[in-house]
Amino acid sequence: MTNVEILLLAIALSMDALSVSIAGGIQIRKVRISHAFKMAFFFGFFQALMPVLGAVAGTYVKSYITEFDHWIIFAILAFIGGKMIYESKFMKKDEKKKDSDPTRFKILLLLAVATSMDALAVGLSLSFMMVMGSILLTAAFIGTVTFILCFVGVLLGNLAGHFFEDKIEIAGGLILIGVGAKILLEHIVA
Repeated sequence: MTNVEILLLAIALSMDALSVSIAGGIQIRKVRISHAFKMAFFFGFFQALMPVLGAVAGTYVKSYITEFDHWIIFAILAFIGGKMIYESKFMKKDEKKKDSDPTRFKILLLLAVATSMDALAVGLSLSFMMVMGSILLTAAFIGTVTFILCFVGVLLGNLAGHFFEDKIEIAGGLILIGVGAKILLEHIVA
């Protein structure tokens, strides 16, 4: 993967967490820097951890599926992207928004794990394309991008309200589908 593809992947994966961060910023009446840091840390940490866990799992099955791994990568990314688009369009606002403080440990942990499941599946896909050292760097980059976007998202959410929430998830879904399609076409054409 090129650096641009890794950046697009990191941005796409962070869209769920960014959306939740914006919603958290909307929910918290008086946002402090500590709120933004706490949410950004949790989301960034799990977005970095999950691709590594997925890649480790993928290394065990890699030798069995290298002939059709590009189809698996495409299917996973298309599914995740489609899921993000579907949820942004059809999931009710009250299903997305939590009623309690989004910075409480238990709630934040659940939100961070839930929004990073896509990164787990992407890590599985990355194990077919990269060596582990590259995956670790990519995961660290994904975590850093997520941290930055979520930190800003909490602050923006407090200022801007719900305007961008659904549009961000749609953009993330389209990026994931696009990256998957590019990978599939590269293997088919090559």
